[in-house]
This record gives sequence, structure tokens and C-alpha cells, in this order.
Amino acid sequence: MPRRLFPFTLMTLVLLHTRTFAQLPLGNPLAGLENLKTFDSRRASSSDVNWRSGNADARPIAPGGTLTLAELDGPGVITHIWCTIAHADPYYANQLTLRIHWDGEHQPSVESPIGDFFGIGHGIDKSFASLPIRVSSNGRARNCYWPMPFAKSARFTVTNESSEPCHAFYFYIDWQKHEHLPAETAYFHAMYRQEFPCVMGRNYLLADIEGRGHYVGTVQSVYHISGGWYGEGDDFFFIDGATEPQLRGTGTEDYFCDAWGFREQDGPFYGTPLWEGYSAGDRSSAYRWHIPDPVTFQQSLRAEIEHKGSQTLPDGSVNGFIERDDLMSSVAFWYQVEPHKPWPALPPGNHRRPFQELTLLVGYKAIPEAKHSEAPLEEQASATATDGKQLWFRPADDQAWLELPFTVNDELTAELWVKTLHSWDYGTWRIRVDGQDAGTFDLHNANITATPHRIGLHHLTAGPHTLRFESTGKSSASTGYLLGFDALVARVPVYQRPAGFDLRDIQLPASR
Repeated sequence: MPRRLFPFTLMTLVLLHTRTFAQLPLGNPLAGLENLKTFDSRRASSSDVNWRSGNADARPIAPGGTLTLAELDGPGVITHIWCTIAHADPYYANQLTLRIHWDGEHQPSVESPIGDFFGIGHGIDKSFASLPIRVSSNGRARNCYWPMPFAKSARFTVTNESSEPCHAFYFYIDWQKHEHLPAETAYFHAMYRQEFPCVMGRNYLLADIEGRGHYVGTVQSVYHISGGWYGEGDDFFFIDGATEPQLRGTGTEDYFCDAWGFREQDGPFYGTPLWEGYSAGDRSSAYRWHIPDPVTFQQSLRAEIEHKGSQTLPDGSVNGFIERDDLMSSVAFWYQVEPHKPWPALPPGNHRRPFQELTLLVGYKAIPEAKHSEAPLEEQASATATDGKQLWFRPADDQAWLELPFTVNDELTAELWVKTLHSWDYGTWRIRVDGQDAGTFDLHNANITATPHRIGLHHLTAGPHTLRFESTGKSSASTGYLLGFDALVARVPVYQRPAGFDLRDIQLPASR
């Protein structure tokens, strides 16, 4: 198969599903389909071994376990990867590590948390559409169309680095079996890295590559440690050992092809599918695919980006261009002639979370100490709540209130989230923390759902505190004023976690 067909194959495959393909001047993406092909079509999938009558079309992965998705004999080209996952960990996409080994190599050429590889960090499920990556089903159906050639073999594995089990991993790996590949075929690579927090005095490193190839994409995810705009930093590409960057940028959003800050959007070559805002605790993920403009290198490539932006200083003044200590992670995508340079060890799963969740209060456990207006207060079974139980408060009108005490052992400043259930007979409730208004939330939904609600950044001293719910009525669609409360949690940035916080370290398998 001629090498020039690889980029055309990528364009052809993905233009069929991206909603903006009509704007791209690439000719007819169906051209050539009438020509007979010389490869054999193959697939590795999670299909039930008893495929004639069985429907067990997924594989579980125990905590710390590794699932081998495929071991393929070449020559071949991967053309499509699809997966969907059922996992007990709400941030599973950051805890499942995808590795791909080409031609029996010891170190993988692809090594990344599965969510970041598919364009969004932080373990978040979210839909978006781009040229080589598309995610649908509210972030649960992940598709990859990067062409991935291999001469001898390909091995795909997924490791569950969460302390929770992966109940079901469904997958397709579609590929073409060829008689041979061109000499010096460039192999696909993707490498994850992070700095929690970014290191002051040096730029964030996106990629450090040795060999001959071309750079084709970046995914960058940021957890905002402080309020303000993080994206004044410029991008720099140093090609073939140059001391001055041949490619110099003008700002982070400029590199990701947007302007005047970020907003949520997606497209064939760039997008910001996750953008929560400019406050401390907000999260973002942006992608830039260098498909029409690959960065070529003959010997090496070093790609960097500054971590600079606006920040309020201790004296109250604002500096619009200052280094920030946000938590930053990224995936670099490129093609190169093997072998590739050895990479640093991937951080273990529990160190890849930008924050750890510290449970401050579990609803049903607080019932004996609760104060409340006249209304039934009881424990209720709930499959989606902590320990399978929730606090269930059943007032008959909008005069109800509920107070729950909790204690913080160590002083902390963190984003607080209230985990509640929504249902057809639930009301609208105002939440207060130590008497301060933390927001009002409509808990009505036609179906029973579990939803976390962000109630802001709070400084909690060591000692007793109070979480209070006050009924403010109900939506016209609701049939009642009920409240289902699961838990109050603090999202603590990893390098600010309080003393004694349990990281639940796990032993990783020797996958290298």
C-alpha cells in the first residue's frame, strides 16, 4: 500500500461522520470506493466467544488488572477503534490506561489514560466531534480514526488503575491485513504527561521526541488552581535541535485556533469540548489536530507551552501575564520511524486525578444528629448513592428545612459538591454552608438520576460545620417537595490534600 494513502484514508473515513465536512475543500470523500481493494478486512472485538447464541459481549477488568484487547499479526493498518465502558469509578476514564505496542517493542508507542487519548481529561465523559476522534452517547461511545500501520505485530492492552472494578469493557478494533508496507513507514505514537502543579520557572513540556517523523496533535487539560485566565502562554516548537523555536505562538487559545479566551465548541481540527469557566476548581480540555499542517522533523522535536495568565496577587492587584501553578496534563500525537525515545514512567492512576474527593458527610449516616422541620426523615435504599443508601426527606410543603452537622479534622480550602438524587416528586432546595448561601437547585427529573451540584469554593477550619437545606418550592412539573441527599464531598487539588487523606495506593502490574 503506497504511503501516500495513509493521510487520505484518515480524511475519507472521518469526513463521513463529522458534521462540518461540507466546508472542507477535499473533493469527493467517496472517490475511489469503486476500486477493488487488495487488503483483507479484519476485526478484534469483545464479542462473546459463544457468538452463535451468547450475548456476553464485554470483558470485566478487576482493580489493578490488565485486559488484552488484541494481539495482531502484520503487516496491517488499524483504521478504527471503538469502545464503551461500564465502571464503578465515576472518573474511570482517567484511571484506565491504554497501551499499544508495535512489532514486539518493550515500551509502548501509545500510553495514555483512555479518556485523555480520546480528547478529554479529568475522567469526564462528554461528547464532541472532530476529524480523527469522535465521542458520542454523552461521552460513553469513543471512536478513533487515526491510521496505525504496523509491519510485524500490534498488541493492545487496557489496565484498570482504579480501586474500583470495571464491570464491562466493550470494544472493536478494525484493521486491514496487507501483504507489505512501504519502507520507513511512520508509526503512530501518543504519549501522556502531566505536571501537578506546573513547575515555576520552566515551560510545560508537551513532547520531547527523537527520530524522524511529523507531529499531528495535542490534547491539553487544565484544572484551575486559582481564578482568572490561564491561557496567555505561548507555544514553541524546537525542530532538529534548534536553540530558537522555529514555530512560535501568541497565546494558548491562539494555538488551539480559538480567540479571546475559550468557550465550549468542537470542529474537525480544533475544539474545546470541556470548558467550565475562569474560577478556581474549573476544568478544561482543548485539542488541536495538525492534520493539514503537520510539524515535520528529521532528527528531533521539542514542543513546549507556557503556563501563564492572569492572577490576583496577595496585595489585591491583578497581573495579566504571570506564571500560574495550575494542574496541567496533555497527550502528544505524532508519527515517526521506529524506534522511539524511551519515555518517563506514567504516573499511577490515583496520581493522575487533578483532585481527590474527600467525603465530609454521608447523608444517611447523619440522620440521628439531624435537625429538621416536621416531615418524615428516613434512610432509603438507592443503587446510585454512597453505600447504596441515601437520606430521604419527605415534606408536604415549601416550609421545610433540614440541618446536618459535620466535622473537618484538618483545615482545608476546596470546591464543595453536594451529591443528590433527582426524581419526579422532588422539590427545589437552597443550600447553605455555615449559614452562607451556596446555591439553589431544582431536583426534579422525570427519571431517577444521581447528580452532583457544585456549591463553590469554601474555606473550612478544623472543627464543626453545618450543611443546611431550605425548601424554596418546586417546579410546575414536580409532584412533590421531596429531597434525596447522598453526600457532601470536597474536591481537593492533589498537592493541597490534607494530612492523613487516604490516596488508596494500588500496586500496578509490571506491564512494561
